[in-house]
Amino acid sequence: MHQIGTPFASHATKVMLLGSGELGKEVVIELQRLGVETIAVDRYPHAPAMQVAHHSITMNMQDSHALLEVVKRERPDYIVPEIEAIATSALVELEEEGFQVVPSANAVDTTMNRERIRNLAADQLGLPVSNYRFVDTKASYSQALQEIGLPCVVKPVMSSSGKGQSTVRTPQDSSKSWDFAHEDTRGSADRIIVEELIEFDYEITLLTIQHINGVSFCEPIGHRQEKGDYQESWQPHPMKPETLKKCQEIATQVTNALGGYGLFGVEFFIKNEEVYFSELSPRPHDTGMVTMISQDMSEFELHVRAFLGLPVPQIHCLGPSASSVIAAHGKSSDVRYSGLDNALIHPDTKIRLFGKPNVDGERRMGVALARCSTIEEARKLVDRVALQVNVKANA
Repeated sequence: MHQIGTPFASHATKVMLLGSGELGKEVVIELQRLGVETIAVDRYPHAPAMQVAHHSITMNMQDSHALLEVVKRERPDYIVPEIEAIATSALVELEEEGFQVVPSANAVDTTMNRERIRNLAADQLGLPVSNYRFVDTKASYSQALQEIGLPCVVKPVMSSSGKGQSTVRTPQDSSKSWDFAHEDTRGSADRIIVEELIEFDYEITLLTIQHINGVSFCEPIGHRQEKGDYQESWQPHPMKPETLKKCQEIATQVTNALGGYGLFGVEFFIKNEEVYFSELSPRPHDTGMVTMISQDMSEFELHVRAFLGLPVPQIHCLGPSASSVIAAHGKSSDVRYSGLDNALIHPDTKIRLFGKPNVDGERRMGVALARCSTIEEARKLVDRVALQVNVKANA
């Protein structure tokens, strides 16, 4: 029989979240609903998840020694990474000592590096992927551009949310893309990937849940990105049943290989009904925020159920839905919002403001959600809702 303790009691069930952004905030809320004691960790104070957790810790999560020290002091039952900028070697060590990393230390360690996840998918599992090369010198970079051909995509081996990603369309772009990939890499990694640009018909995120009773899938999520970062998403994305089945088979293969219980965001390109594995996150996905209005169980509830060892019954899609990012531009530590009364007057709409403490440049500060009778209507409505939220971020 599964047992959950009471927060602050001697037998409390404790979850430590590594990374406390908007996705982590929703995970903490779901954990709170089940009476789980939560510890939110991030590099800066007052991060979104810290605002709703029982405890918070501000630290550099890429410092392996400091991370080991904090975990061993707090003794959480589950360690839940929410971002990629973590000393994953420390997570591997902790798992070897008996700590439970979600979904597994192998999954987190493999997926935080594009070279490792691509080698797993292409070389070990034989999954269909775009043509690619990994390079670490300008000479090998030039050779890769010739072999892959233009246009192609250049990314750092270690980065997230589109950081350091650009498209080389002409020979004149190559030097700029090389510099950009190295400027925006995470940590000290200096290798980059040169990847064939697939002019896909569409791309999807397939939320895949590995849980105690097997594997479950959410309806496919379509999305639009700018500079590699999500701007809007919608569910269910229309696709042929046989194409969706291919995606589900590939997602099952790769998540089985990574191991552990939890929700994985598996990304695919689709061209002429051919499926190409793109990337994978072993945690809730930003495009999956649409599930806060589209499903009876959001991706965050599904993630929590899965790693706690609880059942995941049939997932019900409530109707065509869409999400759209609410962004702030400027520099301020006193961000203010208005227009919510006009935004929320529409039926079947929601606003989520993340409570991020500051903005410097451009930052995702919230999301608008809408559900309608068709995807087209939902996308139009959610854009209207998002535009009606005014974000003031002046110094």
